[in-house]
Amino acid sequence: MADDPVVLRFSHIGFRVHDLDRMAGFYQGLLGFTETDRGRLPGADGETLDLVFLSRDPDEHHQIVLVSGRPSRLAFNPINQISLHAGTLPSLLAFHRQVLAWGVDDLQPVTHGNALSLYFRDPEGNRIEVYVDTPWYVSQPARVPAPFDLPADALMRWAEAHARTLPGFRPRAEWRAEMAERMAGRGGGQAPG
Repeated sequence: MADDPVVLRFSHIGFRVHDLDRMAGFYQGLLGFTETDRGRLPGADGETLDLVFLSRDPDEHHQIVLVSGRPSRLAFNPINQISLHAGTLPSLLAFHRQVLAWGVDDLQPVTHGNALSLYFRDPEGNRIEVYVDTPWYVSQPARVPAPFDLPADALMRWAEAHARTLPGFRPRAEWRAEMAERMAGRGGGQAPG
């Protein structure tokens, strides 16, 4: 019997924090996560770790795990970003208004050509992206400030006009078909040589 390809689906992320309760409150308050569990575990170095499990999906026990014990001094933040899909452009724009009301740090509405994204920082400086896909593909990376003060239909027209000026512009469906073919040919998780 031939080995079946391994099917993987992203499930959750866990990261260390300084102030567990403040961070849990932020992710619950602004981002709408629900605390599904909380507890303690012994850590690898004999320390006791406090954990908070958060989810927005009743089929997922947790999508984010906040873990105590983030070192006080790091040369840089190892988390590049935590990305959440907003579902629809009106939902993203409504969320943008919520974020403005919260007064979060480093608010950046942008287009990547293939997505409209809102970037901001959580209380400990981790970058969060809330985004929607556009119906187009453009070569990445691409990042340009976007006018989120426009109504949804006008913003989408603006985004398309801009995307058409970028290298690789084409319908997302064409790009998706190419990626599906490329990924199907990969097998899945086979050790080299």
